[in-house]
Amino acid sequence: MSVWAWEALRGIGSLLMQPLFYYGVALALVVGWRRVKRERSHFYIRVYDMFQESKFFWRNGPAAGAVLSLAAVIAGMAVPRDTILLVALVTIVIGLTMQMRLLSPAYTIGISFFIISLFGHHSTLQRFFPELGRTNMAALVILLALLLLVEGWLILRNGATKTSPQLATSKRGLVVGEHWAQRLWFVPVLLPVTGELPSPLSWWPLFPAGDDAYSFMLVPFLLGFSQRMQGMLPHASVRLAGQRVLLLAAVVGVLAIISCWYAPFSWIAAALALLGREWLAFLQHRQDRSQPPYFAKREQGLVILGILPQSKAEKMGLQIGEVIVKVNGIPVKTENEFYEAVQRNRAFCKLEVADEEGEVRFVQGALYEDEHHELGLLFVKERENRASKAV
Repeated sequence: MSVWAWEALRGIGSLLMQPLFYYGVALALVVGWRRVKRERSHFYIRVYDMFQESKFFWRNGPAAGAVLSLAAVIAGMAVPRDTILLVALVTIVIGLTMQMRLLSPAYTIGISFFIISLFGHHSTLQRFFPELGRTNMAALVILLALLLLVEGWLILRNGATKTSPQLATSKRGLVVGEHWAQRLWFVPVLLPVTGELPSPLSWWPLFPAGDDAYSFMLVPFLLGFSQRMQGMLPHASVRLAGQRVLLLAAVVGVLAIISCWYAPFSWIAAALALLGREWLAFLQHRQDRSQPPYFAKREQGLVILGILPQSKAEKMGLQIGEVIVKVNGIPVKTENEFYEAVQRNRAFCKLEVADEEGEVRFVQGALYEDEHHELGLLFVKERENRASKAV
């Protein structure tokens, strides 16, 4: 047992030497930097710092990976090391597009599946991945289904947390608001693997298994998610997306299990995962755009597009999507009216707000002399240059 414990610790330490791990860390930083740049261009202020995506990178993924590792080891789901290397290569190439939703296992493992199925025995591919043709396709699609299940759970868990407010143009050419969720999760999974590793790739964490036919490899999977929300509130839209991904994972999982006895079902499972995930993204976008923009000018009240962290508005308990009907007893429906009403009382602010169900509540808080500019609320401005600011 002490030998295994030592090998486990050594393997986990080796994880810090993996290029794919650092690629994920760098990718999360770049996504955060691009988001901050976009927020500043829209609001002249950043909403969250550039490390926001990096915080989500570590959140919940390792725990999900531990559960998935246990399932993989118990099931004896062994795959060749060359297969893992191919998935890593596909992940890196897809990551260069900066489209986080394409880092779903439906794409990374699905594309790898079809590369192996169609070209696994080709001489050129065999030159670099000699063990690729020995891939157990049923095990690969089962792994796909399990990671898809993890993706759905992670989306439900924190996909709607601290989404980024944006400005956009509606189908009628009006300036409206939207929210953009972008996530990149690090999911380390311990997998039984077969075959020999070439010496240049010795940096992969490896747990020797004695005389067994396989050993263990700690694989850093990168799972991504991205979704824009214009007609629905973030929590409702993301929850619906997560539930649909879980349903897709369940169907793919059933087909993957059947493929253990009837091989052609592995093709059906991989195709369903790839096409189904793309269809879900399209369906979500179409349903969202079929509804009137939620963050748009209203006849009564002013909808909250964003709230700055640690701001007065956050401390007052205001929520994104709530509609401010009155400020200090004065009806408001534009940002200028809101600003003027706040200035009426420099020491105190009383807001009448309505939630998404239309229920009205009162929010109030004391203000210091110089705080009337710093409530920390973001609204959609009416000016043609699409600019907004925090008030």
